[in-house]
Formats: sequence, structure tokens, C-alpha cells
Amino acid sequence: MSPVRALAATCAAALLLAGCGSGGASSAPAPAPSAEAFHGVEPDPVPERPAFVLRTTSGERYDFQAETRGRPTLLYFGYTNCPDECPTAMADISAALRSTPADLRDQVQVVFVTTDPDRDTPQILREWLDKFSTDYVGLVGTQAEVDLAQRNTGLTPAKKGGDVPTLPGRPNEHVHKPGTAPHTHDRPLGYGVGHANVIFAFDTRDRLPVLYPGGVRPADIAADLPLLAQGDAP
Repeated sequence: MSPVRALAATCAAALLLAGCGSGGASSAPAPAPSAEAFHGVEPDPVPERPAFVLRTTSGERYDFQAETRGRPTLLYFGYTNCPDECPTAMADISAALRSTPADLRDQVQVVFVTTDPDRDTPQILREWLDKFSTDYVGLVGTQAEVDLAQRNTGLTPAKKGGDVPTLPGRPNEHVHKPGTAPHTHDRPLGYGVGHANVIFAFDTRDRLPVLYPGGVRPADIAADLPLLAQGDAP
């Protein structure tokens, strides 16, 4: 199985487990998750770190393979106007890192790739990521470049959808679940973008031994970080 095909199969498995309705996942056959070692979905065979090149929020060329080689890396594809999944995923990553010893936390690279380059300018993406951590890498590119990055990571490129439901006369406010208080966003939400809600976790041997579908507990990510840093997990 090719690395990209293996990644696609793994992403399909993660989205099935998450029950994610965002779309953006490949329809390739899903491998059964393993119960060994990690707290997420474990691909079999284990894919390698994907190759793609984009730009950072400061305008610098960023070769994902080269820049993250040998480092535990958490990768997520999303967009700043996302009403729920993206901020939740980044908050979960941040919570996991806060509970991690400093020496290990400093090894971990977090990379966020926008799936909405039409709206996510470098400045907007940087300001949004800084709410979680100024250390997180934000990547932008043309739509074609972003689509290629997703394909190389085993995903069908994200697609624009209809408008996100908001409160009458309050385009910045969205109710995540019926009966809960509305959440206020920085800008009108506008259209949604269907994307895979998956955190990719790469180890120091540049493999993808585990990924986390939406709903993962920060404690589970934190528990797996030592294994990613060791690079010797099954």
C-alpha cells in the first residue's frame, strides 16, 4: 500500500469512529483500530510523514517534512471561522501540552494548515492561533497548494458549504448544541468548510503511529506524547 493510500485508509477509520459530519475524508477502506499502546486510531501499515510545502504566517517557505523531521508533531487541517471542531481541537491540543512536562512539551511541534485560504489571511490565522499558543505554526497557501497538502496527507480536500447557522441578527454568534449558550466569534461566520476533524500525530522516526478523531480527551493525547517522543512504540 502506498503511503498516501495508507493515510487515506487511516483517515477514513478515524472519521467513522468520530461520526464526523464535516466531510473531507477519503472513502478508502478503513483499517480496524488497534488497542495497543496508543489512545487513538493506529494505522496498519504505519504511514510516513507526508510531504508538502506551504508558507508560514510570516511568509516563509515551509517544507513540512524537512521542518518537522525527527520531532513529535501534531498536525491539523481546519479554518479560523470554524464554529466548533477547529477551536475544540486546538484547545484539546493546548490542554494536553499544558499537562506535559516542559522538557517534553518543548519537543512537540504543532502545525495548523488552513483549509480556507480565501478568508484565512496570514494575519487572521496568526491572530487566531495566538489565542492558543504563539509557538504553533500556521500554514497558508493557494487553494491548489492547500488541496495538495490534504491529498498528500490522505484527505479529500475540504469543500465550501452553506452558511453556518447563526442567531437572528447576530452573525457572529452560533449555538454549538441545542440548549447551550451561544458562542461569540470574532467575525461573522459566513459559509462553512467541510473538513476532516482529525489530529495527526507523528513520532521522532517520522511515522504516523496514531491519529485522533474528534472527541479525543486531552489526557489521551498527553499520555501518548512520551511514546511519540521515544519513537519506539509498536
